[in-house]
Amino acid sequence: MKLGVLYLGRNILLECSKYRGLMFRFGGLCRGAFRQLVPQKRFYALRTPFNTGILFVPEKEAWVIERLGKFHKSLTPGLNFCIPFIDRIAYVQSLKEVAIEIPDQSAITSDNVVLHLNGVLFLKVKDPYLASYGVAEADFAITQLAQTTMRSEIGKIVLDNVFKDREALNLQIVTVLGKAAAPWGIECLRYEIRDIQLPQKIKEAMQMQVEADRKKRAAILESEGQREAAINRAEGLKRSQVLASEGQRIEITNKATGEAEAIRRLAEARAEGVRIVAEAIGEKDGPSAVQLAVAEQYIKAFGSLARTTNTVLLPAQTGDVASMVTQALTIFKSLDPNSHNAPPKGGVSSGGDKKSPEVPKPINSPTGHSAEGSSKPSMKAQTPGTLQNTEAAKTTGSSSTFSQLSDGISDKYKMDYSPPISDRTSSVS
Repeated sequence: MKLGVLYLGRNILLECSKYRGLMFRFGGLCRGAFRQLVPQKRFYALRTPFNTGILFVPEKEAWVIERLGKFHKSLTPGLNFCIPFIDRIAYVQSLKEVAIEIPDQSAITSDNVVLHLNGVLFLKVKDPYLASYGVAEADFAITQLAQTTMRSEIGKIVLDNVFKDREALNLQIVTVLGKAAAPWGIECLRYEIRDIQLPQKIKEAMQMQVEADRKKRAAILESEGQREAAINRAEGLKRSQVLASEGQRIEITNKATGEAEAIRRLAEARAEGVRIVAEAIGEKDGPSAVQLAVAEQYIKAFGSLARTTNTVLLPAQTGDVASMVTQALTIFKSLDPNSHNAPPKGGVSSGGDKKSPEVPKPINSPTGHSAEGSSKPSMKAQTPGTLQNTEAAKTTGSSSTFSQLSDGISDKYKMDYSPPISDRTSSVS
């Protein structure tokens, strides 16, 4: 009722604005009271200009002209001409983009959570005629339509989607408002939800959920870090073991190569020595020199066996050095393929009376073990034949050769002996 009275007073003031004398102050007071009670109109001016015949329309505005109470035309920005007292400026529409605040309202989501929301609607007048005659109080109508649309769209989704699909919710509200405001000559550009108020219990539950989610992510990140560290340590250990095994392989290979080279060179040296000995044997006095060397090595072998404290050697004829030398020379002759005086296989003597001298045998220590210890076998002096081969020494040149050899050995070791070869070969025919 009050709004109707105020609108009526406004129209009376507009019609009687030419009587500016007494009515000026009264009209100003009425307009101030109207602004205090009703929100200011954004689509048209509260006070229209007076028609003086020559009108200047500002930019981004449209003036709706009525002639004799009927719509006549809309004036565009710039210079315009109207007939005074016949044409009247009925509405002044702004063509700029306007922001309208949507007040707070409650809405219930699909999971029965009560929310309090507010927002901002951005719109613009596209058709001044429809905006003036299509709807009364267009701003109020748009505000109510925005509130009902937002409440309807909130009821279709759950609480979590209100925050996740906020942009989609805004687009849906703009689409619905645009279809409804099209007959009014108004274009809805966009809608933005500004504030969302939640109940206190819902806030606490959401805060606990956020904290639990953060702890979960922290635990996941920590476990992933530990896993990466374990993988890195395992890969490092694997790499170090591979490098160590490669180093050992190279070391063993180099060592084996060195040992093989040493064996090869030792064999070459031994072969060279054998070759030199063979060449020496082929010379004139080579066999005599070899016989002397064999006798020396034979005697040295007995000397090395006698050095141990727990080994006793009991040869058949301990004091008969000549027989020992003869035995050594016989061994050499048996190995010499060029010798024609090799004894017959089996070593049978002609007389059958005399036996070949026995080979010295090592006697074990009183403990029952050999001189070198329990794990080594006792040393035994071995010869490839018996002293039956000595009968082969009765050839023509053997007595003289043996006499020379025995004289040389006697001079070297300072020993005086006479070879009892006559006693050993007397029975040989």
